[in-house]
Amino acid sequence: MTTRIQKVLLTGRTHTTGSRREGAHGGDERVDIQLSSPGNAGSEITLSAVLMHPTAEQLFAGAWSACYTGALGLVAKAKKVVLPPDLAVDIEVDLGMTGDAFFIQARFDVRMPGIAAEIAEAIAHEAHGVCPYSKAVHGNIDVAMNVTTS
Repeated sequence: MTTRIQKVLLTGRTHTTGSRREGAHGGDERVDIQLSSPGNAGSEITLSAVLMHPTAEQLFAGAWSACYTGALGLVAKAKKVVLPPDLAVDIEVDLGMTGDAFFIQARFDVRMPGIAAEIAEAIAHEAHGVCPYSKAVHGNIDVAMNVTTS
């Protein structure tokens, strides 16, 4: 059961591109991570520009977006859809309160330029069923998704 946040205290933002080489970038540039794929020899994760004290919400958003973009690729491949090179996922994770209790919530903005809207929507939503981060929070936090194809 999810609870809606009444007051947002802070937001962690990330922008992840379809190219895992470009990586995940925090909205305030505290985190710049070059991503790797599990099981690929020599594809280590590089923390190229980590300033002091990125927020937990920003780190969670970055890890979630990296995992989710991988899930998008798996779902698209199964559907025989080639994802665009300018695919991008922006995730915002809010820390907030309702009454005296703390909660998190998330917003996804998935951009798949050139993909038919109904196909992009299907891939984006199905990827949540594949992504371990999405599965971990399913039913526990409020997650909103916006998918655009232009």
